[in-house]
Amino acid sequence: MNLVVQGRDVCSVALKALALACAAAAVEQIDAHAYRLVSASPSDEIETLCHAAELDWAWIPAGRRLTDYGLFVSDMDSTIINIECIDEVADMYGMKHDVAAITEAAMRGEINFRESLARRVSLLAGLSDEALAVVYEQRLNLNPGAERLMQGLKQAGIYTVLVSGGFTYFTERLKRRLGFDEVHANELEVHNGRLTGRIVGPIIDAEAKANHLRAVRERLHLGRDQVIAAGDGANDIPMLAAAGLGVAYRAKPIVHQVADCRLDHAGLDGILKLFG
Repeated sequence: MNLVVQGRDVCSVALKALALACAAAAVEQIDAHAYRLVSASPSDEIETLCHAAELDWAWIPAGRRLTDYGLFVSDMDSTIINIECIDEVADMYGMKHDVAAITEAAMRGEINFRESLARRVSLLAGLSDEALAVVYEQRLNLNPGAERLMQGLKQAGIYTVLVSGGFTYFTERLKRRLGFDEVHANELEVHNGRLTGRIVGPIIDAEAKANHLRAVRERLHLGRDQVIAAGDGANDIPMLAAAGLGVAYRAKPIVHQVADCRLDHAGLDGILKLFG
């Protein structure tokens, strides 16, 4: 196995200590922010050394290439983008604190997602749907490396899916902006230009996310080990577990337990560097 380490600043001292700790046969530079430790062996020191040096690390089988994968499935809020859309929409109504508290509890796995979504959306009843446009245009930004990640995935011929417990208003626009092949999310009910506080159609919760991943994988005739998934909250755990490579991006601690790779320091394009 190879150990890939990356971060904003890879210190040569930390790199040497890591190579020694895992008895690496060689150290290969991927780029200015990422290195591959070849034929490395597991060591209890690795996590401690990487944490101290603010480095992300992941075990990648020797010879594994990005083109070995055929499907990438990602969460939207706080993964591809920098915000929780529902929290920002609630802010238009002066209710961000109340909604954000429910969001955080759901992300940590303390509240059932369906219950939390119903409670949060109900608080938005009566809000003008223009608030959605304001959030998209003024508050939503892509997380670092998102565009480079999507470009790299497309160049490798990988089918891309955005599946979110958020809302179709945002996923549809990100589909056009980033080139996702398909998107799935919850649809807010709107009547006479105002949110009703209800969802139209099936709820996209944790199991629905995982089910969409499996359905697309089967449709493309791919194996589990040909799927990469990325997410940050408890609602993403079944989806990450259903993928061959589960990536936790700036994730809650509960997500770390199932993820194969954590990106706490590198950008989303760090996924590409795992196979550089």
